[in-house]
Amino acid sequence: MESYGLPTNGFETRLPHNVIVKATVPFKSTRHLPNLRLRPFLNSLTFPPKYFIYSDSPVSSPVTSPVSSPVSSLNTNHKQGHLNNPILMAKLTKTHLKFWLFMLLILFPLAPAADLEQTECLKVPSSEFSNSVLSTIGVVRQVMLIFSPFTKFLGDSRLSTAISDCLDLLDSSSDQLSWSLSAAQNPKAKNNSTGDLSSDLKTWLSAAGVNPETCMEGFEGTNSIVKGLVSEGINQLTSQVYNLLSMVKSISNQPAGKGESGFPAWLKSEEQSLLQQNDFAADATVAADGTGDFTTVMEAVLAAPDKSMRRYVIYVKKGVYFENVEIKKKKWNIMMIGDGIDATVISGNRSFIDGWTTFRSATFAVSGRRGFIARDITFENTAGPEKHQAVALRSDSDLSVFFRCRMSGYQDTLYTHTMRQFYRECHISGTVDFLFGDATVVFQNCTILAKKGLPNQKNTITAQGRKDPNQPTGFSIQFCNISADSDLQPSVNTTATYLGRPWKEYSRTIIMQSYMSNAIRPEGWLEWNGDFALNTLFYAEFMNYGPGAGLAKRINWPGYHRLNQTSEATNFTVSQFIEGNLWLPSTGVKFTSGFGAN
Repeated sequence: MESYGLPTNGFETRLPHNVIVKATVPFKSTRHLPNLRLRPFLNSLTFPPKYFIYSDSPVSSPVTSPVSSPVSSLNTNHKQGHLNNPILMAKLTKTHLKFWLFMLLILFPLAPAADLEQTECLKVPSSEFSNSVLSTIGVVRQVMLIFSPFTKFLGDSRLSTAISDCLDLLDSSSDQLSWSLSAAQNPKAKNNSTGDLSSDLKTWLSAAGVNPETCMEGFEGTNSIVKGLVSEGINQLTSQVYNLLSMVKSISNQPAGKGESGFPAWLKSEEQSLLQQNDFAADATVAADGTGDFTTVMEAVLAAPDKSMRRYVIYVKKGVYFENVEIKKKKWNIMMIGDGIDATVISGNRSFIDGWTTFRSATFAVSGRRGFIARDITFENTAGPEKHQAVALRSDSDLSVFFRCRMSGYQDTLYTHTMRQFYRECHISGTVDFLFGDATVVFQNCTILAKKGLPNQKNTITAQGRKDPNQPTGFSIQFCNISADSDLQPSVNTTATYLGRPWKEYSRTIIMQSYMSNAIRPEGWLEWNGDFALNTLFYAEFMNYGPGAGLAKRINWPGYHRLNQTSEATNFTVSQFIEGNLWLPSTGVKFTSGFGAN
């Protein structure tokens, strides 16, 4: 008999308390499962099936467990469909299984076959795409299992931090793959993101590929055998994710349909008028002096509801908050408002030299599917240039907005890790690679300032991390002021400052309609390591001005472009690059869709 499964023969569904039911069922033939629909289960089952319950999180405590360790119960008999690392194993009767299948069909109906076959954004049949996504989710789970024996050793070292990062990052990849599967199977669902399915799929799949790469980067400086153990699985995972990306057609930039008003379909209609207002009634107030609901920002974040479908507003009063804040993936639609960038400051000093991974060094970090908004707040990392990588702000939040915020640090100040992001009227300062990551980002009307770093150190403003040509990611910098900070101005002639360098092979950055001071070197851009990525990167400049904007002495790499027509630069505008017309109006932030007045 042939078998079919996810990731090994069977089906799964989620019960309360983060418990997943997975049944392993031999089938007469995989042809009984067209388009992954559940209907054939009811007439093709061979009993008794194998049934397991396991926790959604590989590092959480088991709900109930008859085994002493997650590793001791490892079963690699994939032909029989046994799950790796089960927390509870039990037989499921035919009646029980049919009951759960019946509930699945009622509660979680899949899209009609016609919808699946007519998903216009895919280059391949929906069934092929879905099969590939399911296979990739299986690889994610297998890689996570490799880390299981090491979780008991988690402590304060960089190695333990790297392992913890990997578990979180791979879990995020699993989510992003699941979103992609769900959206492809039901493309007209109201809770899809922007209404542009191609953009959504490319964004989520790109993030799913970046996460395992970030996992591997975290082992830098650990001399760990763990990296060697997981490298093969990580390579397989990234390869499969980038193959999935190649199955999605180019972003369509289609009109929003019902979202033409600029509001995502998942946003409740009663919220739309609220989000256009300048004044918000706070759901929670943070005050260091004790006059609010909370004295720390993190307390307010933890108290926010999970998966909120309405904006949850946290007002952070004037003060300096010495803490590291992490808004995790279940905290949707949080809006954080301060009293101004000179008044409300969230400050930290984690760094690579002090034992943190770059990913975990962030003073403020936000993740998740539903857009985070910050306004009138400073995020700073005070570790200093001698501490190397030290992130002030990291965002993995899709459709996130930062308005009138300051990000202050030295090396790696702003980590735009993944997803679609928009920065308006922000102040960003640093030394080495202080705008970096692999998100799809537009910076509008921002002040970008190079600081004085270590002696003989070169400043590089951007280090964009696009690795695959099918990724939609990159940096678009428009209507910005790129200059030297006050501490660098006296030595602009002796400290070289460049617009960027290619962190990854397909690094992509465009700077347009922006002012460049004399701090910028005439050649403009710097290589990363010899001729690495010089043929494959995409760096471009369009209609910039100022003493540093001259093109006569710019580098002449194959991947560098001098754009002369708006038609050449239009793909990097807000409306095209991040589909901003479909979701930015709901945030209330001012933005320019194209090349018009800023």
